[in-house]
Amino acid sequence: MSVPQSYDVSLLDDERYRLLVDSITDYAIYMLDPEGKIASWNPGAQRFKGYEAWEILGEHFSRFYTPEDRLARAPEHALRMAATEGRFEREGWRVRKDGSRFWAHVIIDPIWSRSGELLGFAKVTRDLTERKRAEAELRLSEEKFQILVQGVTDYALYMLDPDGRVSNWNSGAARIKGYTADEIVGKHFSQFYTPEDRERGEPNRSLETARREGRFEREAWRQRKDGTRFWAHVIIDAIRNEDGTLIGFAKITRDITEKVEAQKALTQAREELFQSQKMEAIGQLTGGVAHDFNNLLMAVLGSLEILKKRLPDDPALTPLLDNAIQGAERGAALTQRMLAFSRRQELNMQAINVPALVSGMMDFVQRSLSASASVETRFAKNLPHVTSDPVQLETAVLNLVVNARDAMAGGGTIVISAEEYFADKNVERLKPGRYVRLAVADSGEGMDEETLIRATTPFFTTKGVGKGTGLGLSMVQGLTEQSGGKLDIQSQKGKGTTVSLYLPAADANDCPQSSEQTMPSPAATPIGRLTILAVDDDALVLMNTTLMLEDLGHTVIEAYSGTDALKELRSGAHDIDLVITDHSMPRMTGSELAAVIREERPGLPVVLATGYAELPTGGDNRLPRLPKPFSQNQLEEIIATVLAGGR
Repeated sequence: MSVPQSYDVSLLDDERYRLLVDSITDYAIYMLDPEGKIASWNPGAQRFKGYEAWEILGEHFSRFYTPEDRLARAPEHALRMAATEGRFEREGWRVRKDGSRFWAHVIIDPIWSRSGELLGFAKVTRDLTERKRAEAELRLSEEKFQILVQGVTDYALYMLDPDGRVSNWNSGAARIKGYTADEIVGKHFSQFYTPEDRERGEPNRSLETARREGRFEREAWRQRKDGTRFWAHVIIDAIRNEDGTLIGFAKITRDITEKVEAQKALTQAREELFQSQKMEAIGQLTGGVAHDFNNLLMAVLGSLEILKKRLPDDPALTPLLDNAIQGAERGAALTQRMLAFSRRQELNMQAINVPALVSGMMDFVQRSLSASASVETRFAKNLPHVTSDPVQLETAVLNLVVNARDAMAGGGTIVISAEEYFADKNVERLKPGRYVRLAVADSGEGMDEETLIRATTPFFTTKGVGKGTGLGLSMVQGLTEQSGGKLDIQSQKGKGTTVSLYLPAADANDCPQSSEQTMPSPAATPIGRLTILAVDDDALVLMNTTLMLEDLGHTVIEAYSGTDALKELRSGAHDIDLVITDHSMPRMTGSELAAVIREERPGLPVVLATGYAELPTGGDNRLPRLPKPFSQNQLEEIIATVLAGGR
């Protein structure tokens, strides 16, 4: 009997189906009977569930479920849902033969006979563990990223849609810009810009640059919710998908106001340091030039004095000599200003009664003023004395009065005032303590900010050519700071100027009286012929000193250095009565020479000839000084004073 053709085809289809199912290894495909027992098993099921066919056929499929799912009767629920709904699909944890778990995607379909009888279930399971792990890692990464973004408080990090509306908002943005996420998400980012930037179209220009070039970066002013402004560093990056379509912008904003202010402060500090170094260099240069110039003036003035004495009284020559002497004296006055600026001028520090000092010079002050200018004095009662050099302080006040006069072209009133001032904490160039504020105020044209900054700069002047040296205020500042105080200038254009000298209150214990008050009058002690050792490394100065001393009738032994002077003293060839030595000499200064002489010849008087106080630390500041350039009269007076003090 032959087999029907339809039967052959059916067997062939079944065989093909079996081969297809058995060749699938990425899916577990097997059959369940109506009670859930396993009726077939393919290689894919064997591969990732771990059971051979003979081990699992006839067993209930619930053994693939976790204990907690079995306890919840999940297997029965799955079959019931498949039977009633026609399909069951879910993802969940499943258990392999070795007890390990995997994440499975499960589909259960019911199988019905033609008569509607439930024959069983077709079950397809796929191992999605790797995908599950990748999704978990991605989710964890996204969560970490969100935590990171939200945790950043120094930067505003947020997204914009292609039109520039805010789509998310981190805590840094809330802190810096002042808006909460509810207030700003959905709003256009242009509201962070200043009104003037919005008028210029800056928001749209920045987005267009980012859209065209992929990135926009700039620093500019931005505005917070409360209207205050901050200096921002802004970056906008264009975000595109895989096909290049723009999906929005990533925006990063940082408030760098403090950084910019710190940079400005650093720049200002550097400029101030540079200015300080420059002024120190100018001071050193000025002091050195003034010292050398004093030596030259010493030779000129001394020689002119001797020449005037020795020449006959000739009406044609005498005015020329007087004019030359006057010019050299003006040069000496200029060097005094230069030395005062460089704070290398020798000061005769005394306790000064400021009202008495100003009152004593009022006649001279009045003669210095024009007919349209007047001067008033206003002094507080019971002012303490101040510590300074009275002669230099008079000169400083006169300088300020003359400056005030020149500032009032149409006339006006100059007010000289003094009051007590207490510095209870460190302020610029002024230590805590008790001071007297001596001020000269005018109602003149005043100074603009640029002029005020440069007012004390040496050689800077607003006066015409030949009307000012530019050293007046520099000299006043040098004197004030050398006295332990400070100079302050307050001025506004069109509202006048007030220059204040803060001078430390005098302490009687720290302020010795001047030598003129403690030594006998030179006239009371006649001077005979002396043998004087003159020491100076400048040949012109030494020759000039020798001429003046010899003209006074003294015998002079010359030495060009401290070492030469000691050799002369130790030789005993001459009975030396007095040593006059320059202070600033190489290898051995005049003060060092005086210290050796004090050790070897204690009774021998020494006079220092110097243009400024530059004794080394530990030097004897009580040594008598002869300021350069000195005249023959000054030379004679210091000799008489020193010898009278010695006796």
